[in-house]
Amino acid sequence: MPTNGQSSRTARTPHATLMGGIPAHNPSFYRRIRFSVGDPAAIIEIPGKGSTLIIRDIEADRARRKARADKVCVPADFAPAGGLSGDRETATAQSAAEFLKRAGVKEVITDRTLPMLFAHVIEQAGIEVVCDPEMGVADRRSKDAQEIEFLRTAQQTTEQAVERACRMIAGATVGKGGMLMHDGAPLTSERIRSEIDVWLLQREYDNANMIVAGGPQGGDCHERGSGQLFTSQPVIIDVFPRDKKTYYFGDCTRTVCHGDIPGELARMHATVVEAKRAAIGATRAGVTGADIHAATKKVVTGAGYKLGLPPTDAPDTFCSMAHGTGHGVGLDVHEPPLLDDGGPTLVVGECLTIEPGLYCKSIGGVRVEDMVIVTESGCDNLNTIHEGLDWS
Repeated sequence: MPTNGQSSRTARTPHATLMGGIPAHNPSFYRRIRFSVGDPAAIIEIPGKGSTLIIRDIEADRARRKARADKVCVPADFAPAGGLSGDRETATAQSAAEFLKRAGVKEVITDRTLPMLFAHVIEQAGIEVVCDPEMGVADRRSKDAQEIEFLRTAQQTTEQAVERACRMIAGATVGKGGMLMHDGAPLTSERIRSEIDVWLLQREYDNANMIVAGGPQGGDCHERGSGQLFTSQPVIIDVFPRDKKTYYFGDCTRTVCHGDIPGELARMHATVVEAKRAAIGATRAGVTGADIHAATKKVVTGAGYKLGLPPTDAPDTFCSMAHGTGHGVGLDVHEPPLLDDGGPTLVVGECLTIEPGLYCKSIGGVRVEDMVIVTESGCDNLNTIHEGLDWS
């Protein structure tokens, strides 16, 4: 079984390293080779000998042109004496094990994402597999120049989708009982989601589970929302699509209110916007996620609002911020680090959301979210769109 080699690795570096699995399903592996394929693969790096990518034969030529690897081979190039399994994943693991044996490697370091099958096959070949839980984690947090451009592009498209949804609500007419109407039919969360799904699909983005939560539904910060929307109620629009071309995510939230804005809703929104600005002002390399969350909490509590989930006996008027200030974004929409109590020290190049919110069962929710890139002296805000409640 793989062991945890954090302490021993430092004492015995350099080591051969291995990543394996399916790059299309493993963001860490994909990030290492910048090549997406839906079949098992492995990349092995041996100090002084470069990196070797082992990949299915029909993908090899394309990988030689596009993948970040010094050499590209196929499983048959490193078949063990007994031959390769007919199962592709097993065959890839066998080939990786044989490669390591021929190179004289006795111990290989791997990351937390390696499939257990690879570890099993490699250890059966007499090679120790040592798991370094931190391998690749810091690298993935600090985005390189290419990744930052991918994220910037994804966020620009995400903002356009959010703005489209907000203006659809702001431009609605009012029907019986304050119902919002669009093109003569009731305007619902589902209609807006469908509109944005299609719009993003046309631009080659996946859009899973966007939030369109109106009125009291928005009092639950992760409620997707359903049914009829009404005037003078807040609607949280949270869109986090993935670019099908680059695999990077955007993530943006705005809150919109059609018609008259109730006084308490306006106060909640003003507090959230002020908290966002305070958190962005506190963001730079060297501070911690906890420091940024502390800046948010200071504004929220200073305005008289609570922190945390409501007690079971709390009245519906109870209003609080029930989550952290934000999280990392990249090849997953939720990545380390967390901007919350206990959050780690930030590094240059991290992509973070800054998204304070307030939630009340009787009114609904308010959340305003920007995405930033951490720099030595501050951060680069990738957002440009309006952050107010009124989108008319």
